Amino acid sequence: MTRKLDFAALESFVAVCECRSITHAAEVQNISASAISKRVTHLEQFAGTPLLVRTNSGVTPTDVGMRLLEHARNVLYNADLIEREVKGGAADTRRAFVRILANRSANAEFVAASVASFLSDPRYRNIDVHIGEMTSHEVVFRVKDGLAALGICWAETDMAGVEWKPGMRDQLAMVVPIGHPLAKRHRIAFAETLDYEQVGILAGGPVTNLLRRESIRTRKVLRYRIVAPTFEGMISAVLSGLVAIMPSLVASRFLPNFRIAVVPLTDPWRERQFAVCCRSRRALSKPVAELFDHLVAAKGTAR
Repeated sequence: MTRKLDFAALESFVAVCECRSITHAAEVQNISASAISKRVTHLEQFAGTPLLVRTNSGVTPTDVGMRLLEHARNVLYNADLIEREVKGGAADTRRAFVRILANRSANAEFVAASVASFLSDPRYRNIDVHIGEMTSHEVVFRVKDGLAALGICWAETDMAGVEWKPGMRDQLAMVVPIGHPLAKRHRIAFAETLDYEQVGILAGGPVTNLLRRESIRTRKVLRYRIVAPTFEGMISAVLSGLVAIMPSLVASRFLPNFRIAVVPLTDPWRERQFAVCCRSRRALSKPVAELFDHLVAAKGTAR
């Protein structure tokens, strides 16, 4: 007998992943925990592999479970749109859903603003965009696997299996509090900043790896006194007297509200190139292809 997926099982699986608990998911869906477990088991039989693992903080999806979760959310979202369109009956109410994945720096600098400017055009009033955040390598993997229509990552990322074009450029800068010994410098070499304790960012990815390699090359120690979860957290830590290296455009946005100085680096590797990628531009729908081009055109160097 052919085993088929059903919406109820997908809804329960999404609820379990979001609640991180079968019991809590059962309460949200107002059904028994045993019914939830049976639906998850059905999905695992269909997949032929476990989809959830138990941890100290509850249940969490496996790698295959994460892939199913992305698909399930899209399926349920589109099913809801179909239901509303059929019931509404109006052709001009049809909506399209686009999923974009970007790395942390791209999201902090330009992605949301660029998407918003694109959607402000009346021609795209029926397009909904969901922007997610992952590391550059994860962005490419998800786009290649069809789990996102578009991706924005660092151009030096392995792009095998996707089409891409260079986009906006970004420069790294030193950020220090006003009154710091380096605050009045107009430019500075990264090696000079290593004489001071610094603040890094959690799961920093390629930029953090680059800074560590450069510190080794200069035979100095890169000491992160604090590792913060966000760029704003880094700025807050900087105010205590620490040094941070971050994208200058991101840092400049904090200038009106924080007493900080943003000093460009002089190192030749300070400039970074973003890339916009997709599985195949030719295979994109016309509006999504135009959004791809719009993101590529969001060029400019952060100063």
